[in-house]
Amino acid sequence: MHRDARISWLGHGSILLELDGVRLLSDPLLRRRIAHLWRAPPLPPVPRTIDAVLLTHQHLDHLDLPSLAQLGREQWLIAPRAAGPLLRRHGFARVTEVVEGDVVDVRGVRVIAVPAAHDGRRLRFGASAQAVGYVLEGSRRVYVAGDTGLYDGMAALRPLDAAAIPVWGWGPTLGEGHLGPEEAAEAVVRLDPRVAIPIHYGTYGQIGAKPPTRKPALAFARLVEAGPTTCRVVILEVGDVLDLDG
Repeated sequence: MHRDARISWLGHGSILLELDGVRLLSDPLLRRRIAHLWRAPPLPPVPRTIDAVLLTHQHLDHLDLPSLAQLGREQWLIAPRAAGPLLRRHGFARVTEVVEGDVVDVRGVRVIAVPAAHDGRRLRFGASAQAVGYVLEGSRRVYVAGDTGLYDGMAALRPLDAAAIPVWGWGPTLGEGHLGPEEAAEAVVRLDPRVAIPIHYGTYGQIGAKPPTRKPALAFARLVEAGPTTCRVVILEVGDVLDLDG
């Protein structure tokens, strides 16, 4: 088995993780425009030979049906239980539904569904639906948060080699169930990862508004550096690859 661990940020909440020869892709959003949002950085190439796609919740910027279609309707999707019927209606037959605490084996890598403090409904007035995050466990342990606010059980996810942590969103303000730079820095204190990668910022903005910026990631990095942990923050550009063994 390959004992390697690499993380690439594809923009917004999309992470490509290569762990022990297994390729996992979270919340792929691979379009220049989605609803009233437009993408500022260039689109990365569509990832290929993905072992499984991890979906954290049903919001349009995390469960994007056209992006999933680019990966192929035969692609294995791991998703919160409420998302299963939606995905199957759109022709995705290979869906594994999870709730907090479930563990899925992907060619020897354990994909563990963990809590997320976030409203996971597809539409604002849709039926209640649970959001999840994931801890990926092989020769390394990596946390992919998706969208979440702070919650009391975060420290239980330790130990972590790396954590992909949202630090903003796509608009000028954040609603409940999100992390801004200050809350994300507090999440680092609770999680205590060796490396933190800020995500969910600087990619999509509202049409007609100011372009998204790197400011949330830079503010997050400063706060973590000034805090009580020894965590190293790595700010990736879209498409950059971080080798956790490097």
